[in-house]
Amino acid sequence: MCSWCWAFRPVFTELLNKLPDDIDIQYLVGGLAPDSSEPMDTATQAMIQKHWRTIQVKVPSTQFNFDFWANNIPRRSTYPACRAVLAAKAINPDKEDAMILAIQQAYYLNAFNPSDDDVLIECAASIGLDTFLFAQTLNNPATQQALQDNIQQAKNMGAYHFPSLVLEENGQFKPVTIDYNDAENILSQLQ
Repeated sequence: MCSWCWAFRPVFTELLNKLPDDIDIQYLVGGLAPDSSEPMDTATQAMIQKHWRTIQVKVPSTQFNFDFWANNIPRRSTYPACRAVLAAKAINPDKEDAMILAIQQAYYLNAFNPSDDDVLIECAASIGLDTFLFAQTLNNPATQQALQDNIQQAKNMGAYHFPSLVLEENGQFKPVTIDYNDAENILSQLQ
């Protein structure tokens, strides 16, 4: 649910397609905003909308559906979407990235609220997951623990920003500078 992660997606996809075969990719969810049933205050809504507009200037190809703000009662709660990615991965590891994309499209293009379990279950259905199994996995204690483990692992690697890229080599973690518009600039850091 990080808007900068959404903006980075096209370049990240290009980067993945150009990476050498000996580099293994591991996704970690970062958490961002804990569970909350409280509506997001207007100042936070305005701040996030400002981020969306800034992104559209800096990464012009990025699309946002601002109807989200009129059609939903936004909550500052990204943990449900994080658990959804982890649940999808637990059910079928090959569906992890597809779930990330389904959530991003639901949120940024279709103006659905990915803080809502029913939206996340629809995302799971859209990528071919068994919705009953997904719904059971989404909020179970093992998935919650996996979320906490991911957050801690990201911190241990020095990944404090969204998105972050970290190269692990011989047990050492090296941050990789993100370029939202050019995969080649990222690739050059990995060589």
